[in-house]
Amino acid sequence: MRLFVGIPLAAAVIDELSAISRRLQSGADGLRWTASATWHITLQFLGETSREQSECVVARLRELHLPPVPVRLEGLGFFDRAGVFFAGVKVSHELLLLQERVTAATALCGFASEARPFQPHLTLVRSKGRRQGLSELKARIGRQPEFTRFAAREFLLYESFLGPGGSRYEIRARFPLDGN
Repeated sequence: MRLFVGIPLAAAVIDELSAISRRLQSGADGLRWTASATWHITLQFLGETSREQSECVVARLRELHLPPVPVRLEGLGFFDRAGVFFAGVKVSHELLLLQERVTAATALCGFASEARPFQPHLTLVRSKGRRQGLSELKARIGRQPEFTRFAAREFLLYESFLGPGGSRYEIRARFPLDGN
């Protein structure tokens, strides 16, 4: 199974991102817009995982006891080389601590943390080689939006299923952020 750990979004933020996506989409842009059901903040991508590793991950993540994490999206941007349009996420002390604790917990199950610095974001578009479509999208953005702040009260273990229409995610386990 293909797993990752992430934070679900508040309903208000999903509504705000959905409105932005509807406003910016163009039928002729040739871009692949992600579905709101797939939006999340990735804490760690685990990749292909055995049943034993999955059970280990769930057990280790259940041992984490952290308070709710304040989350703030901070504008729209592009990873030009990757062909991605995204909404950025501010790296707060609390969010970084959660990400570090998650990667430390999964390391006990044989997973390595990424060498790249943690750069949380929500992928809204994948260009699939359509650089012209991304350039046109950049021109349509206008002013940067303000997003609703929220407190993440849980993080999730997701399973990812790849398909021709994009990925589909199913929740495999929930972990509360309540400090207890």
